[in-house]
Amino acid sequence: MITLNINGKSTRVDVAPDTPLLWVLRDSLQLTGTKFGCGMALCGACTVHMDGQAIRSCTTPVSVAVGKKIVTIEGVDRLKVAQAVQEAWKRLDVVQCGYCQSGQIMSAVTLLTENRKPSDADIDSAMAGNVCRCATYVRIRAAIHEAAKALA
Repeated sequence: MITLNINGKSTRVDVAPDTPLLWVLRDSLQLTGTKFGCGMALCGACTVHMDGQAIRSCTTPVSVAVGKKIVTIEGVDRLKVAQAVQEAWKRLDVVQCGYCQSGQIMSAVTLLTENRKPSDADIDSAMAGNVCRCATYVRIRAAIHEAAKALA
């Protein structure tokens, strides 16, 4: 049994230590907001926070998460930054198909937690690992700027 701190709650799971965190979240814990995209940490759909940093859960063994604070899209709204990001996403109608959006939001929250006044270059750099097949990148950048203004 492995004990994890997921969204502020201690949770025990019976999985092999090398099981990707993504599959523990989705299959064992039914937290399906975190998506599978590529399985190689290239698309960002599986992004969650580990101790406040955006990580790719598809390539992170669950054993690495032991003793860390894991936050998923289901629990991120407790943070003021996340609330601002989610409100900006809604106001600017960022979402098209929505598949990548939990990963996009998780990366945006990390960016704005570390940098409350990001430039376009800062945003592009921080979000570069998140692929949106619907190409909503312009709206994503605008929403991050809007969330930053709301947090100022």
